Amino acid sequence: AASSPNDNSEVSSWVTFKGEIFDITDFVGLHPGGNKIMLAAGGALEPFWALYAVHSQEHVLEILSQYKVGELSAEDQLEKSYNDDVSDPYAWDPQRHPALVVNSLKPFNAEPPPEILTEDPITPNTFFFKRNHLPVPHVDPDSYKLEISGTGLPDTLTLTLDDLKTKFAKHTVTATLQCAGNRRSEMNKVKTVKGLEWGRGAISTARWGGVRLRDVLLHAGYKPDSCSLVQHVQFEGLDKDVTGTSYGASIPLHKALSEDGDVLLAYEMNGEVLPLDHGFPLRVVVPGVVGARNVKWLGKIILSAEESQSHWQQNDYKGFSPSVDWDTVDFSSAPAIQELPIQSAITEPEDGAILEKDSDMLTIKGYAWSGGGREVVRVDVSLDGGKTWCVAELRSAEGEEARPLGKAWAWKLWELSVPFPPDMNQLDIVCKAVDNSYNTQPDTVAPIWNLRGVLCNAWHRVRVTVTTH
Repeated sequence: AASSPNDNSEVSSWVTFKGEIFDITDFVGLHPGGNKIMLAAGGALEPFWALYAVHSQEHVLEILSQYKVGELSAEDQLEKSYNDDVSDPYAWDPQRHPALVVNSLKPFNAEPPPEILTEDPITPNTFFFKRNHLPVPHVDPDSYKLEISGTGLPDTLTLTLDDLKTKFAKHTVTATLQCAGNRRSEMNKVKTVKGLEWGRGAISTARWGGVRLRDVLLHAGYKPDSCSLVQHVQFEGLDKDVTGTSYGASIPLHKALSEDGDVLLAYEMNGEVLPLDHGFPLRVVVPGVVGARNVKWLGKIILSAEESQSHWQQNDYKGFSPSVDWDTVDFSSAPAIQELPIQSAITEPEDGAILEKDSDMLTIKGYAWSGGGREVVRVDVSLDGGKTWCVAELRSAEGEEARPLGKAWAWKLWELSVPFPPDMNQLDIVCKAVDNSYNTQPDTVAPIWNLRGVLCNAWHRVRVTVTTH
């Protein structure tokens, strides 16, 4: 039995951790994850904290210690150890390249070093940024089944991986994926935000191979003109938390059904079998749309009148005014991010670099991309903080040089080689991109700051020192 200074368990919320008992009743309202903490009420925290390693930080343990009310008896300790002997939920996570810049180990989130990003317009699978919300699931491709159901369909359809590969035409789409939190670290410099400390590497480009979502939905029996109730296509992944809740998201039906939308159910990435970290055996690729809607380890497709009701669609990945804080935020007041705004960044040189003037020319490299299939038509680069500008040369992936209007799904790499400015030993290098709708980037971060640190697309700035022998 649990020893405690009081016996108020019927109205209190108690949890255990490492043999100790905590009354978290007064903390529930303060928990950053909201009422999700109540899922552990009456039981152990360990299985939940195994999923979210952020809880292992010292300050979190200090907060928990304030709510200690007792300890488990030796008898209960033995029973608890047996009941909580669960396998590591991250046991199926693959090995990753040590060059990746890791932002979180569990779940794994990492970005490539910036200079690797612009080596080639197609990012190698190994260095494609990794964004996992939950553990990588173990999926047997031989027994894998995709379930398609919902409003407007005569029946639930189940397809195997072999069905997808043999019953539908294969298509290849070159598309850039970008996390909503790319460049979040720059927002943190203005004011602290909630989220992973992404640099400018939470963006990558691949050639995706698979079948069109449109073809699969039509095969399942959906008739576009017969049911006006359907407005959204929901996706559920096979990655789950300890409660069995899957990662989920949705996109508008018109994007899913558009012949020009190029939405894929992808089983290949850069000509190889889809890697584990990127959704093996099947994922959604929604060109031009934020990475969060490109659901990996796809298990279900649901046609619905409503958006996905998942946490990640309803209470995350939304933008707000700089004046909104965690006391005033109302996630229901903002639309879920779909298409992303114009973006560019400098990958070489690094901020704070010391450049030796051993030649007459300075080379600056970077990337530029715009959501919604809008083509990047120009990148402007300044060496003096935006007082004067030069136009960079643009480079596309092979075969992507002349895309149809509205279907420029892949980024452009850019490069500028200019003479070192005379009599300047401090350079304030800035870049900004322009797309074919003449959208351009805001000059500073502060006016676009938001509490989740998403949609950071201000001019990217790198300050370097120039020395001579």
